[in-house]
Order: sequence, then C-alpha cells, then structure tokens
Amino acid sequence: MSPRSSAGFVLVTAAALTAALATPSLAASNTPAQLTQSIASHESHALHGLAQPGKVNATVSSTNWSGYAATGSTGAYTSVTSSWTQPSVTCSSATTYSSFWVGLDGYSNSALEQTGTEADCIGGKATYGAWWEVLPASESAYSGVTVKGGDKFTATVTYTGSTFTMTLADSTEGWTKTTTHAGSSGFKNASAEVIAEAPEVGGSVASLANFGTVTFTGAKANGSNLDTFSPNEIVMTKSSSSAVRAQPGSISGGSFADVWKAS
Repeated sequence: MSPRSSAGFVLVTAAALTAALATPSLAASNTPAQLTQSIASHESHALHGLAQPGKVNATVSSTNWSGYAATGSTGAYTSVTSSWTQPSVTCSSATTYSSFWVGLDGYSNSALEQTGTEADCIGGKATYGAWWEVLPASESAYSGVTVKGGDKFTATVTYTGSTFTMTLADSTEGWTKTTTHAGSSGFKNASAEVIAEAPEVGGSVASLANFGTVTFTGAKANGSNLDTFSPNEIVMTKSSSSAVRAQPGSISGGSFADVWKAS
C-alpha cells in the first residue's frame, strides 16, 4: 500500500519518481534516428567501377557493390528474394552509409528495380531506414516505419509480365511495404542481385559504414537458390587501389555472409 500524508495525498518516493521520469526518455533513446525522404532523395544504388563485367561464374570487383549477381540473357530473371538481419552500425564522427538489398537488372545495364534497408552514420548518430528505387530516379524512403538494428527483413522483387512489385517486410517490427512500378526504361531482367553496398550520395560513392557482418539467407532467383545459377561474386574495393571494402563469403543453399573491411 502506498504511504499517505496526514492530508490524505499519496507520497511518492524519490526512487519511484526517478523511474517514472526516466521511462519516456529511455524509450526514446532505444529508437535510433530514422531515414527521411530528404536524406533518401540524395541517394542512389547504381553499380560503379565494375571490373571485367563479361565474366561468368567468376569473382569480380566493384567500388560500391559486394555480394552476388546471377547473370543471363534478356528475360532470364523474373524474381529475386532474400532475408537478412539488419546490422547495427558502429559510428564515429564520420558520415558513412551502407545499404542491403535485392534487385533485378543493374549488373550489365543501367536499369534497376530494387528494395532494401540502410544503416548510416549521420552526424555521429546511427540512422536506419527502408527504401525502394527504380533507376534513374533516386531512392524513395518508406514512410511511417521504424527500422532498428537486429530487425529481421525479407525483400522480394518480382516482374509480373507488365509491372515490377517490390516488397519489404520487417517481421520484428510487424510491417510490410509494397510498391508497384513499370520499371526502368529499357529494362531487360538480365540479372538478379543480393547486395551489401556503399550507396552513391550526392553524386559520389559514399564512405562505407561499419556494418560488421550481414548474413543473407534464402537468396533465390526465379524460386531457386541463387547459387544454382553460378552467380558472380562481387568484392567491393577502393577505387584507387585493390584494398577491400567489403567481402562476401562463399554462397551455399542461398546463404552467404558479407563482411565490412574498410570505409
């Protein structure tokens, strides 16, 4: 029973008052900054600096993509999907970016239909978000959602014969977003990708946020494990040297880990 004063009012202990006041701020501190459209509008995810693009079932390098791309002729791929756990980034005072996504096209042409998440360090603070993009337009942020490190995501891009459907689901936070689009002009559906990336920001490839390791599971194209298509392994390297920025591990059963190496 709560103690009462002689006037009949309930007396609140100092400890109880401190706990009550701390609760709202504690909840707020547990919600990281979220991606806004003003930030997203400066970002894009086109492939940069691809070396030896004509190779098949090979290891190639790019200055901003890391992961796997299954390639083929026009119309070879009509769907791509994968799941991952949203990484928690380690931030310093530097502004850095990282994105994780699935997409169709983009490896051997300028078309790309994709959806995924990002984990950035902006103003020294971790910033998370979810987005979709159809090139040549910039990234579009999904509004009204919360993304946190540790959330479980599944992303899917499907060509239905007339439009592309991009779906991103966060089973941890309990939301799903779906966007339908006619696709990039001149799309070919000639590749399917599962990628960790240093996105283009303001026209230049950004410094890569330290995302640690992201593990992609259930990576499939056309309903089959991505590795059955003998995909190209893409290693992210610095533009001025062969120094590795992010390195995918071997893919098996539609699963692989991608490891941050340098910004």
